[in-house]
Amino acid sequence: MKSTTSGLLIALGCLLPAAVVGAAQTKVIPGEMTTVTATVEAIDTATRTLSLKLADGTYETLVAPKEVERFDAIKVGDTLTARYYDNIVLRVKKPGEKDVDTAKDALTKTPGVSPGGTAAVQRTITATITAIDMKIPSITLTGPNNWKYSSRVEDVAMLKQVKVGDRLDITWTEALLVGFTPAKK
Repeated sequence: MKSTTSGLLIALGCLLPAAVVGAAQTKVIPGEMTTVTATVEAIDTATRTLSLKLADGTYETLVAPKEVERFDAIKVGDTLTARYYDNIVLRVKKPGEKDVDTAKDALTKTPGVSPGGTAAVQRTITATITAIDMKIPSITLTGPNNWKYSSRVEDVAMLKQVKVGDRLDITWTEALLVGFTPAKK
C-alpha cells in the first residue's frame, strides 16, 4: 500500500489553490489506483500462506488473516486481483469550527462463494499551519498527538494566500479490494 505521507506530500503541493478559491473551500486530491494480479502457485493451509506469482515473474507470499473466512476456497492456479485506491481531501476551516480527530475502518466481504472483500480506512484530523518559508517555499503543519509535517509547496503565488494559524481538515481515505477468480479448466 502506498503511504499516506507520500499522498499528503502531493496534496500539499495542491493545497493552496483550495485555500483561495472563494466558493470552493474543499479540494479533492485523487490518489492513484493500483491494480496487481497474481497467480496462486502454492498454498500452506496450516499457516494460511499463499505463494503468489506476479505478472512480472516475481514471487510474493501472503498470509491470510483469520478474518478471511473462505480461505479453503482458494485453489492453486486461481488469480488474485488486488486494487488499491487512496485520496486526500483538504478543507480550509472557518474560524470557530471545532477540531476533528477521527478514524473509521470498514471490512466488507464479497458476496458469493469466492473469497474476497474490501477493506477501507478513513482518517480526518484538523491541522494548523505553523510555519511558512517563502525561501524554499514550504509549509509546516501540526495536528493532534504531536503530528507534524513539512513539505515543499510548488505554487508560490498560492502560498502567499494562506498564513500561519490557518486551520485545515485533512481526510485520508484508503481502500483495498481483493478478489479471486478460479483457474480456467
